[in-house]
Amino acid sequence: MNQPLWQPTRSRIESTNLYRFTHILRDRWSIELPDYAALHRFSIEQMDEFWLSLWDYAGVVAETRGDRILADGDKMPGARFFPEARLNFAENLLKRRDDGDAIVFWGEDRVRRRLSWRELYQRVSRLAQALEADGVVPGDRVAAITPNLPETVIAMLAAASVGAVFTSCSPDFGVQGVLDRFGQVGPKVLIAADGCFYNGKAHFAADKLRTIMANLPKLERIVLVPYISEQPELKALGERAIRFDDYLAPYQTREIPFARLPFDSPLYILYSSGTTGIPKCIVHGAGGTLLKHLEEHLLQCDVKPNDRVFYFTTCGWMMWNWLASALACGATLLLYDGSPFHPSGNVLFDFADAEGMTHFGTSAKYIDALLKAGVEPKRTHRLTSLRTVLSTGSPLAPNSFDYVYERVKSDVCLSSISGGADLIGCFVGGNPMGPVRRGEIQAKVLGMAVEVFDENGQPVVGTKGELVCTKPFPSMPLEFWNDPDGTKYREAYFSMYPGVWRHGDWAEIMPHGGIVIHGRSDAVLNPGGVRIGTAEIYRQVERLDEIVESLVVGQNWDNDVRIVLFVRLREGLKLDEALAARIRRQIRENASPRHVPAKIVQVADIPRTLSGKIVELAVREIIHGRPVKNRDALANPEALELFRNLPELAS
Repeated sequence: MNQPLWQPTRSRIESTNLYRFTHILRDRWSIELPDYAALHRFSIEQMDEFWLSLWDYAGVVAETRGDRILADGDKMPGARFFPEARLNFAENLLKRRDDGDAIVFWGEDRVRRRLSWRELYQRVSRLAQALEADGVVPGDRVAAITPNLPETVIAMLAAASVGAVFTSCSPDFGVQGVLDRFGQVGPKVLIAADGCFYNGKAHFAADKLRTIMANLPKLERIVLVPYISEQPELKALGERAIRFDDYLAPYQTREIPFARLPFDSPLYILYSSGTTGIPKCIVHGAGGTLLKHLEEHLLQCDVKPNDRVFYFTTCGWMMWNWLASALACGATLLLYDGSPFHPSGNVLFDFADAEGMTHFGTSAKYIDALLKAGVEPKRTHRLTSLRTVLSTGSPLAPNSFDYVYERVKSDVCLSSISGGADLIGCFVGGNPMGPVRRGEIQAKVLGMAVEVFDENGQPVVGTKGELVCTKPFPSMPLEFWNDPDGTKYREAYFSMYPGVWRHGDWAEIMPHGGIVIHGRSDAVLNPGGVRIGTAEIYRQVERLDEIVESLVVGQNWDNDVRIVLFVRLREGLKLDEALAARIRRQIRENASPRHVPAKIVQVADIPRTLSGKIVELAVREIIHGRPVKNRDALANPEALELFRNLPELAS
């Protein structure tokens, strides 16, 4: 068995929210819950009791909850949680109004700001009044193109307070990437920063904003947030533009008359990555998002009042929405924007020490980059308050687990988590009462009926297959935008297994309950009819010091599929026969002979989405001579050309 790298002490277990919640369930429902597996079974077999108990435990603020917890629970899609409830998302995030820190922001080495709970409430109040004066009503869209600033959180809360729908993109999106998203949903108001900093350089946004404004016909107002300059110029943006402080200036703080709307009122529009077509616009509801995030923060991540929660994210990734909800737990948000390696790889750990960070969230790729860069926070930083490290975006490699415990901090709960924008949360994630095993996600998330299906649609353990969810959950999308009959929605999740959500991950549930994600199932390799997850190859290849990163795809060849591995090497190195042989040996000995690539090709760059995910499908299209439909979803679209017409793949 995969032995634990870490497990919590008895005193630590008994201090967790999850421990207290489990005892509440035992007393309230007169049931025995001896372990996490029993708790998870209860959460999916007694869904009414579980979600009702969570509502009460979390102290959800609502005008009414209603008597019904789940209506049409046998329908998926179609189930409705708390169908009689009326609440407001922002009201639940703004329960505190004291002088403690609500938000602390670092913008590289340029900007330091902090905002108290009182100040946050005041600014949300004033911005909400300004939005209402501009005619924003429930259902209207408020959009943001901003760095991970306090103003982005303020804008989201103000929009939610009046019942508007909030949607955001990161400033590193290209013009077409923004228009492919916002052009579909037609925002009335746009909140935009005058630019951003990255790697010590200022990037101005005026030209981009002019083009975007010209192509959003429903846009009535643009509110410009000063970030890279104190007084950004407005003339170029026309009469609809106003500076953020000037927009708020006419209004004094008042009690916010939160619009308490039905549980399924739209709150957010998120977007699929869109690398094979125009992005899907995924509409999420206020109540479902709130309840799902409360469950994950309180129970899976053990967030408590006055904790200081950080996630390295842009505003174009769902982890920003996830992070913002930590306010509902009374926790402080630690926001960072810019390069995590400027001025050095220690900057985020400097932030952690300076601000008493309790939860450090990041991507698996960042942890791998720290390892490759030789950063050792355990030697240079105290990290006294840090008790949880969270990782997502792609599978966390086993050697990255070793790195965290050996070189970051030995006494942390390292929780790899996995889900997506589709559910604005996680299917599998952390368990603060359980052990951490190398290369594994700890547990199925409570309330999520997660299974792995084999090729016959049957649940299996210890065998790779499709990750599915067999029962409804609160944060299922309300709909896709411009999908009136729900056809695209059903095709996206329910076309393979009617009534069962197929997520598109190739996964394996271990006998002891841990989960391994082997990659996206639509990127699964199939040489000789044997299905192989790409993550199985990455785990081996990226253990080699010479390799910075890699990408693997299947190439149609000779009436079969052959595995092609692309590698980006450390500067100055070249792929020779000796290194290629080492790569093949590493894969053969630690995965299997079937995993060994037929071709290994050195490339100068690996294309990735704006949220940092490598794009296997786009590369697969390129090497087969097919078009990639949405290059603006990529952070480095020029890298795709490195894969076109490669002579190495012609024989």
